[in-house]
Amino acid sequence: MMHMLAFDTALTACSAAVVAADPDGTCRVLASHYEPRARGHAEVLAPIIEAVMAEAGLGFDGLDRIAVTTGPGSFTGVRIGIAMARGLRLAAGLPIVTLTTLEAIAANVAKPDGSGSAAIVAAIDARRGEVYVQAFGPGLEPRDEPRVAAVEDAAAGLPAGPVVLAGTGARLVGAAAGHRSDLTVAAADRDLPRAAVFAAAAARRLPDALPPLPLYLRTPDAKLPAAAG
Repeated sequence: MMHMLAFDTALTACSAAVVAADPDGTCRVLASHYEPRARGHAEVLAPIIEAVMAEAGLGFDGLDRIAVTTGPGSFTGVRIGIAMARGLRLAAGLPIVTLTTLEAIAANVAKPDGSGSAAIVAAIDARRGEVYVQAFGPGLEPRDEPRVAAVEDAAAGLPAGPVVLAGTGARLVGAAAGHRSDLTVAAADRDLPRAAVFAAAAARRLPDALPPLPLYLRTPDAKLPAAAG
């Protein structure tokens, strides 16, 4: 049995979970916490992790790996999660599994056994008329690369056949796609990554060979002040 701590701070929520993965692939949630949060992730992440570890009855020496999302999302939020994962990797010697936020959101609507015929498209509102977007198969296998695109371009690029849209940009892309009878937009409670959900996907993959790096997809909006002339 493998024990894993998963957490996410990349968007407007903070979540953490401890799960146990059995050899047959079954993943059981031992403890979890999820809270909507637009800011202040750095202040609450460590206490949340401590709380779920205590609820699960585990110390860090009882973990086998860590899972963390790497973006795209808030520049600050992405950095907070990755910094925590790197710190735990150094302090406890734990290997890390990474998922993008798009993968984590797609996991919210995927069936646990990977069955079904509908493609899953995760879309995150990136502001300025754009979305971060990626398509997946029913079993969360990527069908393209994560990218930033205009809402209209994302809608035009939706896969043929049944599609389930999820994420904070799902309703924007769905509206731009028009009245497709084979298009379903997931409920708003599936918009953001939830550690208790994406941990199952993380448990099925091998740890990364290198320390995690952020996936931003575009440069930050903030600019350094121009030097005085």
